[in-house]
Amino acid sequence: MSDQEDILEVSVWRGTGSTGSYQTFQVPERDNQTVLDVVSWIQQQIDPSLTYRYACRVGMCGSCAMMVNGKPRWTCRTHVKKVAGKGAIQIGPLRNLPTIKDLAADMDPFFEKWVAAGGVHTPSRSRAEPIAEVTPDEPARVEANKGIECINCSVCYAACDTVANNADYLGPAALQRAWTLYNDTKISDRQAVLDTVSGSGGCHNCHSQGSCTLLCPNELDPMGAIAGLKRASARSFLFKTKV
Repeated sequence: MSDQEDILEVSVWRGTGSTGSYQTFQVPERDNQTVLDVVSWIQQQIDPSLTYRYACRVGMCGSCAMMVNGKPRWTCRTHVKKVAGKGAIQIGPLRNLPTIKDLAADMDPFFEKWVAAGGVHTPSRSRAEPIAEVTPDEPARVEANKGIECINCSVCYAACDTVANNADYLGPAALQRAWTLYNDTKISDRQAVLDTVSGSGGCHNCHSQGSCTLLCPNELDPMGAIAGLKRASARSFLFKTKV
């Protein structure tokens, strides 16, 4: 690096499991540089042992999600100039998940909770029966459509303080998926969805702080979905109505 270049001070988490510390690298600052560009430059130019995860690099897959200055972000979409305070950036693995190594988080707990929340579609008809017709403007279909662009990047999970303080909490993405299924008229048992998400670790644990909605890269509204589950499950309990 020449003396004329602007330099970024980049602190990167290094370590495995629950042990590690931040290591600082000097990285040349470029125009239109993303945080993922910075991480890749360190791995390619300074330390090839740096471990991280990415795939598409164009803001579609979500696999490059990391903590940037304390907030979960897709690093391929996050431009350095928007987050670098006084020429410095701190990059770490996603919060609320175990660390495999360096910047790579273990996604297993996230997906286990997604399954535990009843995320798998259970159809109400067999392959031999005609497909049920659903018009796009039906209120339930409109509500279900709001969450189907979730790609399970875990940004909302990492942003959630309830997850941080309650290991049993299912998390925003899993509950948003449950709300999508609850509003899908093609599933076999809507009441089962409510029963699954209204118990221990379910939707009523949410404190409605809204970090999940605020930081969702796809501009979805997990907090709104969780509020919908709260209302539906409370209504079902109070009035003993099955849906």
